[in-house]
Amino acid sequence: MADDSPAPTLEYGIPPHGHRLPEATRPGPVRLQVASVARSVPFYRDVLGLRVQGTAAGETLLAPHGSDTPLVTLRELPGALPARARGQLGLYHFALLLPDRAALGRFIAHLAERGEATGASDHQVSEALYLRDPDGLGIEVYADRPRAEWAVRQTPQGREIAMATDPLDLDALVRAAGERWSGMPAGTVVGHVHLHAGDLERARAFYHQALGLDAVVWSYPGALFLSAGGYHHHLGLNTWAGPGAVPPRPESARLLEWTMVLPSAADVAAAARSMEVSGYAVHAAPDGWRADDPWGTTLHVTSIG
Repeated sequence: MADDSPAPTLEYGIPPHGHRLPEATRPGPVRLQVASVARSVPFYRDVLGLRVQGTAAGETLLAPHGSDTPLVTLRELPGALPARARGQLGLYHFALLLPDRAALGRFIAHLAERGEATGASDHQVSEALYLRDPDGLGIEVYADRPRAEWAVRQTPQGREIAMATDPLDLDALVRAAGERWSGMPAGTVVGHVHLHAGDLERARAFYHQALGLDAVVWSYPGALFLSAGGYHHHLGLNTWAGPGAVPPRPESARLLEWTMVLPSAADVAAAARSMEVSGYAVHAAPDGWRADDPWGTTLHVTSIG
């Protein structure tokens, strides 16, 4: 279900040494480069269940039903190369968080009716499906379990949220669906972004120490999970693409930027100062700032409103 339940009574996570992002920080829209908007829109509309909210600056905006807040923006580069499933840094997947478990059950039934191939996992903190768009870009659609049900475990570094990749009980989810799928419902948000990184320590320096996210899961093999406000993760980082992985080429289908939304302009400015003090270049934008991580993935930081 959506993350609106009380935080666990047991403390967990490792805060950064200095600047720390506010608890209300959350991910915002993702911008994707695709080979053909005409090919992509039917997938995002008919399979994923988003609607075309409009266009801006030649880009197509996709939003849930009942909401005018876009979650995905598509920019067309005709003939863009497909995203590589292996050996490429940058996007592993972006994740759409549904407002409740019943909505995930309806989505599963909808995909089954269409004959769509998906992956599926029970992560203990959430239940998730995995798809790829026509350009090979990874997408997760998931629902959270209540925070009171999240387990916490002790490690030598501290207490972390317990996450796993277990089989998902699809039948139980479909039984919880209730009604038929009618598209991504109001209340759907970008829950997290998961990136392939070249090195977890460099990733930790950028996103944990400089940006100010808390480390909440660090024992998962080859991965690090970060968040604000005690969430199980707003950002996943992994080295699963392999030691020879390279950033996507400019002419590839890829993640152009992902967004973190902070509560106020003052919070945005404080995060920029922390990044600059840590030695990272920050580029001003009309609604905040942008910075590239060590592998060229662009982060856009802005504020609510």
